[in-house]
Amino acid sequence: MSEHRRIAHLDMDAFFASVELLRYPHLKGQAVVVGGRSVPAPWQDDKGNWHHARLRQYAGRGVVTTSTYEARAHGVFSGMGLMQSARLAPEAILLPADFEAYRHHSRLFKSAVRSIAPLVEDRGIDEIYIDLTESDVSSVDLARQIKQAVRDATGLSCSIAVAPNKLLAKIGSDLDKPDGLTILDMPSFRERIWPLSVSKVNGIGPKATARLKENGIHTIGELAETPVDQLISLFGASTGNWMFRIARGQDDRPVLTHSDPKSISRETTFSRDLDVRLDRTELTSILDQLCERLSEDLQRKQVFARTIGIKVKFADFKVVTRDVTLTKSIGQAMDLRRAASECLRRISWTDRIRLLGVRASGLSGLDAREPDQLQLSLW
Repeated sequence: MSEHRRIAHLDMDAFFASVELLRYPHLKGQAVVVGGRSVPAPWQDDKGNWHHARLRQYAGRGVVTTSTYEARAHGVFSGMGLMQSARLAPEAILLPADFEAYRHHSRLFKSAVRSIAPLVEDRGIDEIYIDLTESDVSSVDLARQIKQAVRDATGLSCSIAVAPNKLLAKIGSDLDKPDGLTILDMPSFRERIWPLSVSKVNGIGPKATARLKENGIHTIGELAETPVDQLISLFGASTGNWMFRIARGQDDRPVLTHSDPKSISRETTFSRDLDVRLDRTELTSILDQLCERLSEDLQRKQVFARTIGIKVKFADFKVVTRDVTLTKSIGQAMDLRRAASECLRRISWTDRIRLLGVRASGLSGLDAREPDQLQLSLW
């Protein structure tokens, strides 16, 4: 493991929920869940008392966007169905998501970090990597400065880990949450990281974790002691060699301050299953909205697309995708809509639909052009 680099991973603490608590400070210390569709907004009565929806009142297919640490103590985590969450924490406060507010605070905290350490890799709305290698300030002092700058700019806390590489910084930022500050070197890597489950490594998912456990490999330390030939036999050369390296803390990936997106997508899960024929008007409107939002995303990133894809999830959870590659790049909502419709024509509609998505790939910065004239129909 290279010791000369200093890479930090900064992760905002329960970000969406924390932004909501800025708006509703009286909810601090309570179990709060954000997510779902058609969740009623909080309101105040004539006496100034706030009224909030409770998780037990929710009915639908929505999922948890985020939850406070108090809600997580009940087992409620992001990605979990709200109906399932209601069984775990029925009295938790349920708030609607406000992504405009989250994006605003995301811009604020990233700007604050760049004012101190400009080499930042954007990894999403609530996390970044920072290259601190060239700074003369100690890792602890620099991390404290960054944490304070984030708090001053947003009123929110974050957790930071500084390590020799991105892999360890990512794992480390989760060790002392919330409001954590973690410094990892080779000795502390063995002490703090090796006892952790292999699932803590970003890139080792549930299936790989289960297969490793079947072979008696439960912790990162046990993974480090596993011969590379055994890992290759289980996962293939590429993944096996990667696991062998990461278990020993080896990661040479640089902090990338700029990267071009490979694809951009928009999708939505319906509150009820929709029928292709009976709900044609509603589906058409949804497709139009998805293409409009996707077009706005492309314009913001100043790119255009050659390949347009459709994702459909049926009521039985079967997922079908279809793509069409055009001879010219497009970016306008109407053009995206035409191409998406061509993809839809190639799907066999055997069941009701629970999700619809549109994806743009083959991205470039070329001027948008009119696509080939296609004879298209929607459904």
